[in-house]
Amino acid sequence: MVRSSCAPASLFASTGLAAQASAPDISNRVGQNSGRNEMTNRTKVVAAGAAALGLALAGAASAHHSFAMYDQSKVLTLTGVAYQFVAQANHAELHFYLIGPDGKLVKDKAGKNVDYGVEMAGAAAVAQQGITAASFPAGTIFSVKVNPMRDGTNFGSRVGASAIAKCPWKTPPSPGKACDTVKGTQLLGANSF
Repeated sequence: MVRSSCAPASLFASTGLAAQASAPDISNRVGQNSGRNEMTNRTKVVAAGAAALGLALAGAASAHHSFAMYDQSKVLTLTGVAYQFVAQANHAELHFYLIGPDGKLVKDKAGKNVDYGVEMAGAAAVAQQGITAASFPAGTIFSVKVNPMRDGTNFGSRVGASAIAKCPWKTPPSPGKACDTVKGTQLLGANSF
């Protein structure tokens, strides 16, 4: 009996599929154009495996959260000081401490800096727009427009058509203003704030 593995089980194991594809038994076809039939059958098995993998990945994508958790009827313009950039395949995140309308860091009841996070497109997509960990090191002052979470937590989704306005290093905007008003500001992710 001749068996030929077309796709290793490890290919499917990483996607959560418990499948192992193998070519059909061709031992009784030796000398009867079996090479052509084997290739045709092998192609079918590989195509079926690729289709299964595609469906599994599509299922994972559809299981990802929707943007319904963000209130897209509201747009907040926030200014803050970056403390962490998180590059992920699904969404890059920028975490920062809020700067209030008075130009000072906002403090909570315990006297700690109020932090906020903004979700964006995947890391590769925002990197093409110049938004990376290198362009937002800790201490970077910037302004961003977000659709806030419906539940009021300090997190939002970046308004896609709006740039992130990055102030020149250690140059905050005037109280009550955003970084787009500061001379030398860099716009990342779009042409206008």
